[in-house]
Formats: sequence, C-alpha cells, structure tokens
Amino acid sequence: MAKSPEQEHPKKAFGWAARDTSGVLSPFKFSRRATGDEDVTFRILYCGICHSDLHMMKNEFGMSTYPLVPGHEFVGEVTEVGSKVKKVKVGDKVGVGAVVGACHSCENCKNDLEVYCPEMILTYSSFYSDRTITYGGYSDTMVANERYIIHFPESISLNASAPLLCAGITVYSPLKYFGLAEPGKHIGVVGLGGLGHLAVKFAKAFGVKVTVISTSISKKDEALEHLGADSFLLSRDQEQLQAAKNTMDGILDTVSAAHSILPIIDLLKSHGKLVLLGAIEKPLELPVFPLLMGRKMVAGSFIGGMKEMQEMIDFAAKHNITADIEIISMEYVNTAMERLAKGDVRYRFVIDIGNTLAATNP
Repeated sequence: MAKSPEQEHPKKAFGWAARDTSGVLSPFKFSRRATGDEDVTFRILYCGICHSDLHMMKNEFGMSTYPLVPGHEFVGEVTEVGSKVKKVKVGDKVGVGAVVGACHSCENCKNDLEVYCPEMILTYSSFYSDRTITYGGYSDTMVANERYIIHFPESISLNASAPLLCAGITVYSPLKYFGLAEPGKHIGVVGLGGLGHLAVKFAKAFGVKVTVISTSISKKDEALEHLGADSFLLSRDQEQLQAAKNTMDGILDTVSAAHSILPIIDLLKSHGKLVLLGAIEKPLELPVFPLLMGRKMVAGSFIGGMKEMQEMIDFAAKHNITADIEIISMEYVNTAMERLAKGDVRYRFVIDIGNTLAATNP
C-alpha cells in the first residue's frame, strides 16, 4: 500500500499545494528525506513566484504531477549538513533553483550542464530516483544534494535575490553563452517583466548597450530612468521598427505569450542571434527567409548548470544586482497568482515563507 506524502520520508514538512488543474493552492502536509551524507537541509525563508509556477499548477504544459508544491527559486538558512558536505555549513545562506538531480555521468553533466541532462530531476512535480514526488519551495524546509545548493554571500539581500535562481540565471546564461556579454555589444530585450528587468540589469553590468522592446509605451520611463536601459523601442510603432533594423547583435525574447517574431528578427544585424526564453505553450511561426539572408539564428535557452548558477550569484553580489520584488504572505498566494496572470506585478512576487507560512498550518 502506497504511503501518504506525510509518511513517505522521516522529516515532517509543510507547504501549500495545488491538488488539481484548478491550480488553487491550499495548506499541505508532506515529508522530506533524511539528510544524507552529501545532503544539505535548510529552513526556507523566501520563495519567488515564477510564471511557470502558474502554468504548472494548472497543468498547462501537460507534465504536472499532483499534489504539486510549486517554487523553484527559494533561499534560506542551513540547519543540517551531511558528513561529506564541503560546500556549506550550518548557518550559511543558501538557495535551490529549478533542478535537484541528474545522472552525473552524461556529457552534459560532465560539462556542468546538469539542466540539459536527459535524466534531469526538476525541483517540483518530478520524481526522485525512489519514485517519490519532488516538492518545491512554497514550503518550510528543503533537503537537497550539495551539488544543487547555491551559496549566497552575506552581502546580498536574500528576499530580492531569490528570483535570481530562476529569472536571473535564465537571462545570465544566454548572455554569456551566445557572446552577448561583451562590452560594446548591442542587445535588445523583448518584454519588461520578471525576466526582462533582470536582463537589463545584467547586460548593463557587463557593459552592453541595451534597447528595451515593448508593446507598452508605459514601460518607457521605467526602462530608461529606473533600469538604466540605453534606449526604448515601441514594437507597435512601424517607424521605430524600421529605424532600428539591422542594429542589434542579439535579442533576448522574454515574452511567454504567443507573438510574431518576424519584426524582432529584422532588428538583428547579420549573424545576429534571437534567443527565446519565454515558455510559450503554442508553436511560433518561424519566418525562414530573413534568417537565410542574414545568416541569423533563432535559439532557445533554459537556465544554467550549477557551476554557472554560483558564478551568476557571485556576479550579482559583486554588482549589487537583485530583482525588483513585491513581498507577500503565504495566505495571499492565490490572489498573487490571479494578478500574475494579468501581468500585475513589478516585477516578481516573493513569498515571505519564514514569517508567514507557519501561521497557515491548520
């Protein structure tokens, strides 16, 4: 007879979970495994809300497993370490991103790209090797192999840096991999949301010229005055699009809704790279002729491996890069999801797990 989530493992845990495709979250008791020799256990203090949490809660990607405890950008304080752990110690500030396991023997794993391993284990709504469900950061405690633990320097704000573990690495990795982090390059950032605002911050820290591309003129002052972008392009304005043709070395497209990419491709110089970062549910139409005529590239990028993740956090701490956040209580989470679906957040919700979760435990 199968054990209940509360009985599967020895460590008692509590969080909020979705039980079905309605996506409604409510209190949920479950359990975590005991701290193994190479494991780190930590008390979760803050967890960011990613747009993919919303999709996963409602099974819009067709890969959700219920009960589903979302959250793959969360931080906290180490409470216990295994006998073989060398990376961190009790009391250290740490975090976990979107991946908690992989095969550790394939080519990707050997190259510190666990996120592209065919046997990658997602932080939530996936399965550990013992076939128990993985539960994410909308909860009070976490146990993970030290390979997947990211150490946070004392100098960085924990609540505002939690989203870096998903949104931050999602923009940092393609900037580096596609050669767009070199001073003097000119990149475009499509969409000014959770991903987009961090793309601007990281790119500027690299010394890159940044143009924010948006359908909303209301984002102009925010992009230029608050985030420090060099220019703003209103994508509904044909004159602006025409004037900006063939001017950009690369473009990070952070939009997670279906949209036309032809006008974006036209902004690229020859050999330019359009990198898609938004998890769009429906296929996009790919215009091939403009790619042929400019030897242009359309690519995708997920997050980054653990080595690069640590590099990104250290870089963020050095350059004082954090997300712009709205801190919410656990009880507010369903309302926050409704607002997120409408784009009503600037720019990332972060749940104050440490101060508000326990009060919701029935």
